Amino acid sequence: MALLRSKSALLWFLIVVAAHIAETGGRPRRQVLLTEGDSTVSLRSRQPPAGPEPGDPADAFKVPTLDGEFSFQPDALRGPLVIHAFTNNSGFLECLWSSESSLKSLVEELPNSTQVLFLSLDDSVVNDVLWMREQVLRAAAHSKKEVLSRLHFSPVPVFALGNWIPRVLYYWSCMGHGCGLSQAAFISEEWKMPVIIKRLDARYDWLMARWGSKSYTVIDAGDGCETFPSVAGAVAWVSEGNCSFFTKVQSMAKSNASGVLVYTLPGNPLQDMNCVGDECFSLLSIPAAMVHQDPAVAQTLRFGKLVNVSFQNTPSPNFFISIDKQGLLAEMGWFLYPTFSFVNWQAQWFDFFADLQTKLQNPAKVVSVFDKVQMQGDKGAVATVDLSIGIGRWLTDVSPLIPLLDSNKCTFTMKTVPWAMPWIVSLNLRFSGTNQTGNSVESFHPFKVMSLYDGGTFDKNYNKRYQPIKFTVPASTKKVELYAVITGHGSDENGCGEFCVTSHHFVINAAYNNTHVFDSAGTALGCAMRVKEGAVPNEHGTWLYGRGGWCDGLQVNPWRVDVTKQLNMSRSESNTVVYFGLFNGRDPNPAQQPGYIIMTSSLVFYK
Repeated sequence: MALLRSKSALLWFLIVVAAHIAETGGRPRRQVLLTEGDSTVSLRSRQPPAGPEPGDPADAFKVPTLDGEFSFQPDALRGPLVIHAFTNNSGFLECLWSSESSLKSLVEELPNSTQVLFLSLDDSVVNDVLWMREQVLRAAAHSKKEVLSRLHFSPVPVFALGNWIPRVLYYWSCMGHGCGLSQAAFISEEWKMPVIIKRLDARYDWLMARWGSKSYTVIDAGDGCETFPSVAGAVAWVSEGNCSFFTKVQSMAKSNASGVLVYTLPGNPLQDMNCVGDECFSLLSIPAAMVHQDPAVAQTLRFGKLVNVSFQNTPSPNFFISIDKQGLLAEMGWFLYPTFSFVNWQAQWFDFFADLQTKLQNPAKVVSVFDKVQMQGDKGAVATVDLSIGIGRWLTDVSPLIPLLDSNKCTFTMKTVPWAMPWIVSLNLRFSGTNQTGNSVESFHPFKVMSLYDGGTFDKNYNKRYQPIKFTVPASTKKVELYAVITGHGSDENGCGEFCVTSHHFVINAAYNNTHVFDSAGTALGCAMRVKEGAVPNEHGTWLYGRGGWCDGLQVNPWRVDVTKQLNMSRSESNTVVYFGLFNGRDPNPAQQPGYIIMTSSLVFYK
């Protein structure tokens, strides 16, 4: 094969995924079973769009700011631009801008390439942007000041901008986590009109229960720190303070309340109601939210009059849109709870994607395997490629596998799990004489790949199926590498194998234990911390959590270990290798619904 020259040819995979799939449920910070989520997104319609779409070029614009004029010119773009439209009608945004940790993440973790333009949707725009700037200045008082030059505050309301930004904000209107206006609507025979106030629901992965569409009776339960039998079947109206949010919700749940409304003390902002530490492992089955204390509601309840409440979400313009490094409109995704970290993660992904685009400009021999082909289920997509010879999210160095291309034709198959929605995929092989991922250049050439073990059901019999493999090192071998791709999936009572810590061991010659541990599996931000590597941020569902060797949208890089010094290199002496996998250092032994390990492993011989 002419392409497989003895020294310099590198084999690359480029994978493009251009569709959404049905969401999978995730494991929160307590031990519960995973279920499929309720958010299903269909493939984009082939009909022409009625308005601006992600990927459309962003036109130039200028807006006045508190520090002069901000000008956006596509040709002069140096990095991503995030546009945030504030409204005081959103409890989510109030908390976003009042939380010390949220503001700290903005001023300390915003990528250096990124600028942010702050706007307001309200008539109170001048007061709004002055307050936002003051919040940022206070947060930056004891941290880096450089970021302030990249934060721009405009005193012109969105409805008076006179450019394309309002159209995008309104056309991309939404409702859900961090988007739309979540509200509590109170009614009483004592009033002529309902009282509607903004609300902020408790952290989504702490309290899974959601408000129903019915009307609830409201009962004043003091501070909610003790059980209160009178709230049975009603929504408890409790004040903040004197005990934790967890204690309030737990006490009201024990009192058989249908839900909890925690109202703020005078002058206090809405807070992100969340559990702390071991509290997160106690299952509470009622919803809760935080609201400001309304005088009419408080007085009517104090007089013992009947008050009912229902819960609604009013659509609003989008609060966040963006322009990527290529000058194209881009969505910011879901903010699952109120923190500017979601802005940072999206900006990090823009940097990753721009770097990928740069790498794809390097010269290479490109062999197309799939070009926007639909893939679904076990049947997947199959293509046979004649090796004689997009734009992607994954660029993976698989040079050690070149020996597998040992004929003029090779068949490639891409699959999904049976329950997933279809994907539209493209796959290219890139042959190049230079390294394009930034990894170290290999001085030896792989000439043989020896298959070892695959995965299986992660139960008490998992390790019984693996027997030692004996082998000798081929003549002329200069280097031997252990090469494995391993991921954990499914969920037993321990969250295995997706959200539990598993370790994978390859023992060579009964002396060398080569171990790969998924120590971030199940952690709250395990995958969020890998956005810079390509994990796709701000999705629906549980993308934030660490997983067993993989993250949503992230390529699974092979685990590679140089084992040359662990081997008998003489052809007259044999070697052994054996594999086993453990859960928390022990053989797996789930009581129900065992998960599974997907694995391919090999020894690669170089000369």
